Amino acid sequence: MPMPSFKLLLLASAATGVLMQPASALEAQAFVDRVAEVYQHIGYDFEFGPATLDGDTVTVDGVTVNMAGLEGTEDEPTSFTTDTVITFSGVTERPDGSYMAQSVTIPDIDADFAEEPTGHITLSDIRLDGLYVPAGDTVPATDILQLVASISTGPLTIEREGAQVFAYERMEAANTFNPEQGSDALVDMTASLSITGMALDLSSIEEDDPGAAETIEQLGLTNVTGDITQRLTWSMADGRMVVDEFLFDFADVGALDINLDITGMTPAVLDQIYAMQAQMAATGEEASEEQSQAQMMQGMAIMQGVSIAGASIRYDDASLAGKLLDYFAAQSGSDRAGFVEGLKATLPGLVAQSGIPALNDLVVPPVSAFLDDPQSIEIAVAPPSPTSVLVLMAAAANPAGLITALGLSVQANQQAD
Repeated sequence: MPMPSFKLLLLASAATGVLMQPASALEAQAFVDRVAEVYQHIGYDFEFGPATLDGDTVTVDGVTVNMAGLEGTEDEPTSFTTDTVITFSGVTERPDGSYMAQSVTIPDIDADFAEEPTGHITLSDIRLDGLYVPAGDTVPATDILQLVASISTGPLTIEREGAQVFAYERMEAANTFNPEQGSDALVDMTASLSITGMALDLSSIEEDDPGAAETIEQLGLTNVTGDITQRLTWSMADGRMVVDEFLFDFADVGALDINLDITGMTPAVLDQIYAMQAQMAATGEEASEEQSQAQMMQGMAIMQGVSIAGASIRYDDASLAGKLLDYFAAQSGSDRAGFVEGLKATLPGLVAQSGIPALNDLVVPPVSAFLDDPQSIEIAVAPPSPTSVLVLMAAAANPAGLITALGLSVQANQQAD
C-alpha cells in the first residue's frame, strides 16, 4: 500500500473513532431521558446522573427520584437519592423510537435514611427484567401497563436505632403479556405479586406510645410474620379484571383475602382516569367549588361503564379474634363467654340502626356464629349480572333493593371455595 494511502486510512479510522464517541454518549443520554419522560406519567420524577454506552449496555451514575406532583404543597416532596451505578443491559432501540432493555440491575443498598431516630435500610439482589420504554409524545394506558415484565429483590431489612423493625426475605412481581410486551394491540395480561418471609417487630412502639405497646403485647402482636400474595388477570377488550387472590397471611394471627371481578376497566377508561388525575394535580388545592363538582361529574361519567361482577372479603382466624375477645372481655370486667353473650344481645339493635330490616337476617346469625367460634367470616357480593357502579349508587336510595341488586351475603365458619 502506498504511504499516502496508509496515512489517509489511519486518519479516517481516527476520525471515525472520535465521531462515534459523542454519538454513543448522546444515544445513552437519549435513552435515560426517555425513561425519565415516561415515568413522569405515573408520578415519578427521575433525575439521572451521567449515562454511558458500552455495546448494548447503558450505565447511569446515580439517580434522584422525586414523587411528581408534590411540589408546592406544605409537606416536603418525597425524594430519594443514590449515587450507585444503575446498569441497563441488552438495550435496543426499536423502529418506532421505543426502547427495550433486557434487565436493569442496582447494586445492593446499605444506607441510612433518617437521623432522629436513626433509620437504616439494606436491600440486596435488586433486579428488573423486561423494561419497555414507549415512544411518542403521550403514553397511553396500554403502554403504561407494559412498562415492566418483572421486578424482584432479595432480603430487605429496615432498622430503627440499630434494631430491626421490618424485614422480608424476597419480593417478586411478574407480568405476562399477550401478545408479547411492547405490542400496540395488547389483548390481555396476567400479574402476580409475592412477598415472603415478612417480619414486623412492634416492640419499638413502646418508646412513642407505651399504652399501645401494652395492648400489642397482650394481643401477642409484638412480633408478626407472614406473606403477601396476589394474582390477577386482565382482558383489554371488555376491561374484565379478576383478582382471584390478594392474600395477607400472618402466622398465628389470621389471613385476609380480597377477591374482585369487575368489567369495563378498559384502556380507554384508564386513559380518561389518568387525564383527570393530571387535571386535578394541575388544579391542586386551589380548585373552586365549581371545578370540584365538575371533576366529580367527570369521574362519575368515566365510571359509568365499569361494572361489578363479584367481590368478596374473607378473614380466617388463627388466634387474633379470640385474643381480641379475651382482651375486651377483661377490659369490661367480664369473662369471654359473658362478653360474647352481651355482644350477641346488642347485635340486633346495632343492625336495626341502619334502618334496613333485611340486614338483620343477613348479618346477625353469621356474626353470632363467628363470635361463638371464631373460625372464618366472609362478606361477598354476587349480582345476578354485572351491575354498573353508578346503578348501584342509585340503588342505595332503596337499601333493601340494593342488597338484592348486589347479591350480598355474609357467611361464617364455612370452608373457602
